[in-house]
Amino acid sequence: MENQLIDQVLNEYGFEAGQVNYKPFGTGHINSTWLISIQNSSEQFILQSINSNVFKEPEIIAANVKLLSDYLKKHNPDYLFVGAIPTRDGKEMAFVGDIYWRLTDFIKNSVSFDTLSDPDQAYEAAMQFGRLNRLLADFDASQLKETIPGFHDLGLRYKQFAEALENTSETFKQKAGPEIQKARHYSFILDYFNSFKNSRDFPNRAMHHDTKISNMLFDKDTMKGICVIDLDTMMSGKFISDLGDMMRTYLCAFSENEPDTDKIFIRIEYFEAIVRGYLHEMGSILTEIEKDLILFSGKYLIYMQAIRFLSDYLNGNIYYPISYPEQNLDRTRNQFKLLAEFFEKEKILVGIVNQCLKEN
Repeated sequence: MENQLIDQVLNEYGFEAGQVNYKPFGTGHINSTWLISIQNSSEQFILQSINSNVFKEPEIIAANVKLLSDYLKKHNPDYLFVGAIPTRDGKEMAFVGDIYWRLTDFIKNSVSFDTLSDPDQAYEAAMQFGRLNRLLADFDASQLKETIPGFHDLGLRYKQFAEALENTSETFKQKAGPEIQKARHYSFILDYFNSFKNSRDFPNRAMHHDTKISNMLFDKDTMKGICVIDLDTMMSGKFISDLGDMMRTYLCAFSENEPDTDKIFIRIEYFEAIVRGYLHEMGSILTEIEKDLILFSGKYLIYMQAIRFLSDYLNGNIYYPISYPEQNLDRTRNQFKLLAEFFEKEKILVGIVNQCLKEN
């Protein structure tokens, strides 16, 4: 059945069933992905089905990416932006089997990683995400619609936490008692953000919003960054979304699924690589307020993710997939340990930021 569906989709792009080979590709958890190879040719493409449970209006993704692609083609035509290939009818996505599908070019001689093994990878990724931010600095981000409403809205996430706490059972409250206290304690992060939120020197920009390392392509031979991929969450937002998400996901050698919090600590050399790489591109673009919030960006994203995991635990684990009942609580502890690291090592981290700012 799946093969028939893919054949129908590829027909929308002008390919006949006997003309192509395809196989599952990548390790993404949201959209399903296939590598498409054209027989008797070196041409290859990436086909994705869009998960409508996560992206309620996939046509918004298509519209956003088209706006950004058109802007970059006009102002930075040499930049490699992996936009959608139109269907035979000129549409940005195909709609087959009640599913939205997207076809893009396959970037040859590229490789992606699920985890980082070298600070140079963090530097290259930060530079590439920063480059995209820089090239879109003059783009009117208000044109972009939300593909996931409130995705990085800490105010909304804290409200959801409060509602989950109010509606959960006493058993869950007792088990999560220390984490609930930490969520309340660190709420000053939200207050601090709100004090800058509406400042004209804290602008909304076109942001990627999902800067994990697997959304970067590297050259197989040189290990230099090639381009950014997975553009579904390209929306208007604050710069802290992209920089902060890199800090959240690059700084520790272990992911948010590691239950042993003794293993959770900041790798200082990775922090320096992120800041240095990002400022290489964005150092001349960031406002003074944004520069002051470089370290804060990590705190913001880590705190937000911690209360999202905690809220899901209190709600009975209805959002994030789990492999055991307490996993979201362990994820919460993991993120709060990483957040505590930011405060414990703040003097060192501030020194690194200030030195990187001087160099830019």
